Amino acid sequence: MHYNRFFLIILIIFLTANSYTQAGGPGKKAAYTVVNVYPHDRNSQTEGLIYHGKHLYEGTGPCLNGPSSLRKIDLKTGDFLKYISLEPPIFGEGITISGDRIIQLTYKSETGYVYNLKDFRLLENFRYNGEGWGLTYDGKYLIMSDGTPVLRFLDPVTFKEIKKLIVHRNRKRVSKINELEFINGRIYANVFLTDLILIISPDTGEVIELIKLKEILKDYFNFDESNPANGIAYDPENNDLLVTGKYWPNLFRISLPGK
Repeated sequence: MHYNRFFLIILIIFLTANSYTQAGGPGKKAAYTVVNVYPHDRNSQTEGLIYHGKHLYEGTGPCLNGPSSLRKIDLKTGDFLKYISLEPPIFGEGITISGDRIIQLTYKSETGYVYNLKDFRLLENFRYNGEGWGLTYDGKYLIMSDGTPVLRFLDPVTFKEIKKLIVHRNRKRVSKINELEFINGRIYANVFLTDLILIISPDTGEVIELIKLKEILKDYFNFDESNPANGIAYDPENNDLLVTGKYWPNLFRISLPGK
């Protein structure tokens, strides 16, 4: 009896600590309004999302019906306007746009791909150490996540690492940082296995606010850890976010007052 109680106590402590670390601890919850709902490929293991030129671009890992991919998508219908697949077993990860190039990371291949934005023609590849998760561009640097609390800032031409930033909340590091988007001077980041988006200071790494997406799914999809939120795109014309997740059947346009 005492043996079982001991391990129960240890389990509770572990789960509490792990949850705290991933969520970044208690923090201010950002309010938002759902503006619109769009179709999203239910088979897509979403890893990266960008809105550019009134179109959606999505990078995926291996999907339920095929390999990893890079896609240009009609936002309103969800139809593919352009599509290329990555050679298995390559696992596609985060994407971003820099000028007329679209850049895609891979999970464990330690290789990134640079494509022509217009036709997805491969221009070059580059190497990095460790895993690739999320990717965004702040106008000066590529910002890359690797599943740890550390964000790496890379030169967008040479892909050399320039500096690092540790993401933290209330003096605790936040692990499993995933898909990224740079919006109005802040880094927005999904946290793997959760419904969260963190709003992060790019200067200090401090988590300023949290966005919880689980509540918007109640009429569309049952959230669980195997289908976490992953996909943040910014529409600057309307100052809205477009958000989705792995295998979610919908993509949501949300408005954050004051952002």
